Amino acid sequence: MSLEIRDITKSFGGFRALDGVRLTIETDALFGIIGPNGAGKSTLFSVISGFVPADSGEIRLNGDPIDGLSPPQRARAGMVRTFQVPREFSHLTVRENLMASAPDQTGESLLGLFFRPGQVRKEEAKIAETVERTIAFLKLGKVADVPSGKLSGGQKKLLELGRALMVEPKLILLDEPFAGVNPVLIGEIMERIEELNARGIGFVIIEHDLEALTRLVPRLAVMDRGKVLAEGAPAAVLEDPVVREAYLGGVS
Repeated sequence: MSLEIRDITKSFGGFRALDGVRLTIETDALFGIIGPNGAGKSTLFSVISGFVPADSGEIRLNGDPIDGLSPPQRARAGMVRTFQVPREFSHLTVRENLMASAPDQTGESLLGLFFRPGQVRKEEAKIAETVERTIAFLKLGKVADVPSGKLSGGQKKLLELGRALMVEPKLILLDEPFAGVNPVLIGEIMERIEELNARGIGFVIIEHDLEALTRLVPRLAVMDRGKVLAEGAPAAVLEDPVVREAYLGGVS
């Protein structure tokens, strides 16, 4: 089972953000993407997740084309993404954010709310159980009833991961999960990712913290100017002369 990215291009005006990107990533993998600012990494995530349409190319998830699917439809197919800047509902508590992230709730419609109250109650009870398990797994119990706008950067990144988990994904696209996070919480996030991966959930991770990322992922792709320069084991990729010139400025 895999995510296949086939010759994806995307331009904004005269700027080509993605230029024939090709990648095949197993859906249970731990896979990293690095590159300098402006390399096209976040644009690639936006195209894969359906927030931005590609100009050309094709994306397949487990063999099925998903180019015509909306972000919610792609999430229902098993793939979700997070963002560089967490997009929590800042006025809601951690617990309420997680409750709100559960998909396809009958109580979201007026018809369901008024004509299926029994089903709504059952769903809410089941969701509440899932929320409590997620809070415990992410070790957010002490802040479960705190408005999420008051959380630290690392706690917000954990909440963002928790909101993704509420969709029961098979593959999560993480956009800079360690940015603005203190070293202790970086370790916590890494441990949670490894545990989830052991359960069969795959991750594609954009990250500038090379030290943390290369400890976490066995495979890595490097992007620059909308292209994939190299792909493989982190140590080998980072020794590639083309990568060193583009990403590390030719530093020996």
